[in-house]
Amino acid sequence: MSRRSCVLAVAVVFVLLVAAFDKEYAFGRETYRVAWSHYTGWEPWAYAYDSGIMAKWAEKYGIRIELDLINDYVESINLYTIGRYHGCVMTNMDALTIPAAGGIDSTALIIGDFSNGNDGIVLKNGTNVKELTGRKVRLVQLSVSHYLLARALEKNGLSEKELTLVNTSDADIAGLFILDSDSSAAVVTWNPLLMQVCKAHNAKVVFDSSQIPGEIIDLMVVRSNAPDSFKKALVGAWYETMNIMTQGDQKTTEAIRFMAKTAGGTETQFRDQLKTTHMFYEAADAVKFALGPELKKTMDYVRAFCFNYGLFGKTARSKDSIGIAFPDGQIMGDPQNIKLRYDALFMQLAEENKL
Repeated sequence: MSRRSCVLAVAVVFVLLVAAFDKEYAFGRETYRVAWSHYTGWEPWAYAYDSGIMAKWAEKYGIRIELDLINDYVESINLYTIGRYHGCVMTNMDALTIPAAGGIDSTALIIGDFSNGNDGIVLKNGTNVKELTGRKVRLVQLSVSHYLLARALEKNGLSEKELTLVNTSDADIAGLFILDSDSSAAVVTWNPLLMQVCKAHNAKVVFDSSQIPGEIIDLMVVRSNAPDSFKKALVGAWYETMNIMTQGDQKTTEAIRFMAKTAGGTETQFRDQLKTTHMFYEAADAVKFALGPELKKTMDYVRAFCFNYGLFGKTARSKDSIGIAFPDGQIMGDPQNIKLRYDALFMQLAEENKL
């Protein structure tokens, strides 16, 4: 056998081995990458990936999906925005102010939940929002915590000028608040950090997201030009996981325990966090929310906040600078610059068992 023939034979054997051990690569399947970060309503993605549910749905549509944990939430959205990922979990506000404001046409594919007490304002030696006056308030500025604070002040006839904001990273905020010797300390944060700061001496939640229900929404966002195969696989995997979470059997317990572990807490702690998370376990409920009038009202609040704080960039002339499309065809803002789309189509397919 000639040297060339020998090399060719080895090459053929190698290809056959690759086909045997990884037929997905052999058939040239497209790979799509999704970024996620820790939060009660997003831990199910880790379970879907680890359990093989996501791989099963990807297989059904002839693709591969990789899920990467990014410990820095904002960084995960930045990586999505610059093109490293095809999908990413984020809130409705962050979807508008980072990828959409950055010119990336994105779709809110899955409305997973809304915060129903997972975000809160905590005071030491205080009992109501009006006692924020004159205090220093720790928070991650220009985040959903800032939005929550703005809504609380608005509802109580206060102005941000009446208090002092202290920008603090989410990695440090709980420890700094707990150790703060200032008896008038205040903080705005989210779970599981919220549960931690509430353990501080004389700490009390004076306002939380249950008082603005449906406004802090947690989404799976994907690039609008991503193929339907990718979108269908994600939606299918998500609702299969939601079904497992609600069965009430041993499989449910195992799934909850896994999510609690990935979140860095106990099963009891995670179940407590789920109580303050309005999960849309049923696709029909998420569709109803997407088609309802309250979503438009919420996004009008959110875009006004974003524009007022300069989160649309220096060139934005009004809150209408970015177009937001809704499932019923209505457009809020500039119809020539639609960068955030709420799409109920694939959730409807899940509701109708047509995925």
